[in-house]
Amino acid sequence: MAELQSVERALEALLKDVKAGDVERIDCEAAAGRVLAEPVTARLDVPPADNSAMDGYALRHVDAGQWLPISQRIVAGHAPESLTPGTCVRIFTGGEIPPGADTVVMQERVEARVEAQDAQAHIPGDITLGDNVRRRGRDVEAGTPLLEAGTRLEAAALGHLAGQGITQVDVYRRPRVALLSTGDEIVDPSQSLAPGQIHNSNRPMLSRLLERFGAELVMREHVPDDFATTQRLLREAAERADIIITTGGVSVGEEDHVKHALESLGQLDLWQLAMRPGKPLALGRVGEARLVGLPGNPVSCFVGAWVYLRPLIGAFLACPRMATLPRLWARAAFTTHTQARRHYMRVRLEFTPEGVVAHAFADQNSAVLSSCLEADALAVVPEHTTLNEGGRVECLWLTD
Repeated sequence: MAELQSVERALEALLKDVKAGDVERIDCEAAAGRVLAEPVTARLDVPPADNSAMDGYALRHVDAGQWLPISQRIVAGHAPESLTPGTCVRIFTGGEIPPGADTVVMQERVEARVEAQDAQAHIPGDITLGDNVRRRGRDVEAGTPLLEAGTRLEAAALGHLAGQGITQVDVYRRPRVALLSTGDEIVDPSQSLAPGQIHNSNRPMLSRLLERFGAELVMREHVPDDFATTQRLLREAAERADIIITTGGVSVGEEDHVKHALESLGQLDLWQLAMRPGKPLALGRVGEARLVGLPGNPVSCFVGAWVYLRPLIGAFLACPRMATLPRLWARAAFTTHTQARRHYMRVRLEFTPEGVVAHAFADQNSAVLSSCLEADALAVVPEHTTLNEGGRVECLWLTD
């Protein structure tokens, strides 16, 4: 029996010599989910001037504790006049602090009155210098690093760019992926099933995950059990894609068209891994394209996508946060025992005052896709381990 290889060794082989793709400049409005190729430096202070953190009254702190005339009214977006000493100004959230003022008191603590058309406000004496003033550059200072290369542009990062008036950014080109489903037994969901056939659940599942990971899906094909057709589709995939992903049909000891076609076109290494699910894995090259052959069982595909495809796409995007999944420790709400293979169990995390609890789905078989429906983590149980209920288990959080 061939020696089982570790997940870490397979990842090392998978990621060897991977280089980031080309760089392209795109509009920020189309940049959601993309990865920065160049660092961005702040152009502007944010906020651009001292402003009020709330609705209230701006004044000199030394004038607190008395009635003050209200000398002006300031709303956000309008430049103020200098504060007349011995007065206060009515100011609203986001309004620019007038020159001469140094403190804002919230309106709920102020008594206002109008006498003979003169508005006045009584300012309490127990206020702190600088209260409720958001200082210029508190969030971002011009000339400082705004975003690092390798940053994935999600909501906050896009907001940061917009706040600087930046409309275009340099990003890495998304890796192009060809997804090939193999075997005559696999048919499209729109087709009726003949005896021995099953619908292709892996293709839509992997398509969505690849999209989430940041790849561009350029080819989705069914590969029948025919050598010439298999060879042609693999050659076409290599011409169009950076990564070829196959599901099913490539496993140690199998004598099928996919294996022979791959060997005729490029390099193929077959692995048996000390993991469950997902024992078989194929890694190789077809021309310049990298190939990853996942097992046909849907749960093996699901787990393999998170463990192998996510870091591979992250390497093409030079995105450090995608190199590994976030890890956390949880209390197991289940009991299990492993033998020679590390088990990646589908679990639902519960966050309680006492800590995180991992609830395992009852049926962990690699063909039971329903175990992935509400799973938000993979509980990693090492080889030759008995994990009892209440024990600590490390979990991989399934997040982009």
